[in-house]
Amino acid sequence: MFHKEGQKIILVTFLIVASISLLAHFFIDISWVRIAIQIFALFILVMILQFFRNPKRKVVKNFDEILAPVDGKVVVIEEVEETEYFKDRRMQVSIFMSPINVHVTRYPVSGVVKYSKYHPGKYLVAWHPKASTENERTTVVIKTPKFGDILYRQIAGAMAKRIVNYAIEGESVRQGEDGGFIKFGSRVDLFLPLDSPITVKLNQKVTGAKTCIAILKSQDDE
Repeated sequence: MFHKEGQKIILVTFLIVASISLLAHFFIDISWVRIAIQIFALFILVMILQFFRNPKRKVVKNFDEILAPVDGKVVVIEEVEETEYFKDRRMQVSIFMSPINVHVTRYPVSGVVKYSKYHPGKYLVAWHPKASTENERTTVVIKTPKFGDILYRQIAGAMAKRIVNYAIEGESVRQGEDGGFIKFGSRVDLFLPLDSPITVKLNQKVTGAKTCIAILKSQDDE
């Protein structure tokens, strides 16, 4: 299964690769050059297919857990000042996606979308400290029954030139469903209540809609 944002790109790439292979076959007499061109064209097609894949995942919805919104590696776990929506201190967990990761963004929680906004911006490398506030990005806030408001932010990287965001204010969303897509290298930040017990570690690889990022604080901890 492939993401719908990439279906046209996949089709165009397939036609281009097929055309290059046929031209090489009929017009290039040197065998090693012909084979090299065909292998390179096939490699490009495989990379495009890899990037736009959208594996279906069975999600066991849990109101007591916040799931990873994307596949990738945890690069930030720290207390920060969130200045756009909350305007107070939050726990930030950031996940970096390399070009080989699945780039579908999935809703980390179930609830109602309270806020959804697109921001044009720069294209700093996704792990840059200022990427969260200066790069092209979208900010989405979901009101949940137990955690309160949870914010996640899609951030374009140096190669990404388009962010797709499906979240619409007032709409009910379900944990694990597709919430958007970021093309070619990017990052997603989660902003959680300060008392949320974080269940991942720095440099840990996570899987979207599968890996638990934080759990509900138990009454015994209060």
